[in-house]
Amino acid sequence: MRVRVGAILVAAFLCLAPTASWAQLAPYNQDFEGLVQSSPSALSDDGWLVFGNVFSATGDFIYNYGGVFPAPNGGPGFSGIDIGQGGPEQGAQQLVVYNDYNNFDHTACGPAGPGPYDPSSPTCRFIEANVFQEQVIGAADVGNTWLFEFDAKRGNIEGVSTARAFIKTLDPGAGFALSNFIWIDMTNVPDTWDRYSLPIDIDPGLVGHILQIGYLTYTTAYNGSGIFYDNINFFPQPLSVSLDVKPGSCPNPINSRAPVLRAALLGTMDLDVNDVDVTTLQLEGVSPIKTGYEDVATPFGGDLCGCTEDGPDGYFDLTLKFLTSEIVGGIGSSSGDVTLTLTGNLLDGTPIEGQDCVFFVGGGVGGGGRPGVSGEAWGSTNPLAVPEVSTGDPEPEAPQSSIRR
Repeated sequence: MRVRVGAILVAAFLCLAPTASWAQLAPYNQDFEGLVQSSPSALSDDGWLVFGNVFSATGDFIYNYGGVFPAPNGGPGFSGIDIGQGGPEQGAQQLVVYNDYNNFDHTACGPAGPGPYDPSSPTCRFIEANVFQEQVIGAADVGNTWLFEFDAKRGNIEGVSTARAFIKTLDPGAGFALSNFIWIDMTNVPDTWDRYSLPIDIDPGLVGHILQIGYLTYTTAYNGSGIFYDNINFFPQPLSVSLDVKPGSCPNPINSRAPVLRAALLGTMDLDVNDVDVTTLQLEGVSPIKTGYEDVATPFGGDLCGCTEDGPDGYFDLTLKFLTSEIVGGIGSSSGDVTLTLTGNLLDGTPIEGQDCVFFVGGGVGGGGRPGVSGEAWGSTNPLAVPEVSTGDPEPEAPQSSIRR
């Protein structure tokens, strides 16, 4: 799919002024199942807004209208909650975005009164209808990448109509001029559901700018323009960290009958593991039963399923133990290499994510495994014999000349 980044010369739309203090961006998630489909204010109560712009047939900006209006739920303009357009992953209710058919400029393509309209007429005026959520970017957001993800499928879009999903940023100090316009063309999406994604990197110049995520349609002469959307997520991209399952072993055979699976989140020059909120860590949705701090391994910079037997590198690591039975239960049936994912947050709330590959032996997941590999003798008579300390215990002593923190 093609993603375009750009800016336009005119301010596409004005927005409400930001508050005096700049808050940090907040994640947003919506599947529309909890909104009351019959309520006219269902979308506006959830923070959705709309705005309109009008352009000439040659694309010249003519005017915009409104301040920022609360998004309607249904009716001839902008947006609504529809029922029955979803698949198993979308559920019963979906957002539909369409043009503002209340705008009389749809008739500019032809004679006044009833009759056909000619979208190719030079007298046409095209209405751009925007439906969006907005927040203000704060200083704490600098350096983060945020993702706008959603499901979409084709509605009744037709003729000269076009549609886009977007992330916009606007500078209130410059008349709300666009400082970013990142978009995906949704005009020709199929009539089956698919997943789409847009990223934005937050740099220092965006602090205090308004950030909007949403959708627009652009059409004239009452052409159909509807696109369905669902499962909207706006969230910071997790910081990538190094996960080493079974530190010191290469490859990573796991005996599914062993009581405990050991792993380590590896510290580096850029990551102090003391900054990790251990209470948020989960491996395939499973929390560790024990954590500790020790230098046990060196990060591997190659392919995901590659590995290294390199030992300590001078940086403390966060060692972790999990109940193997819970990990196996979380994975379900599988065979061959299995990717395990560790998720969590830093103490400042930044999400983190790390992955490593393993394969199960001894009647493991799916009964698979690699021939000739026992999973119990990779340089140690006890594969679980990595010194660890429980959470809250004093950290192990280490020579200050070799451990950098």
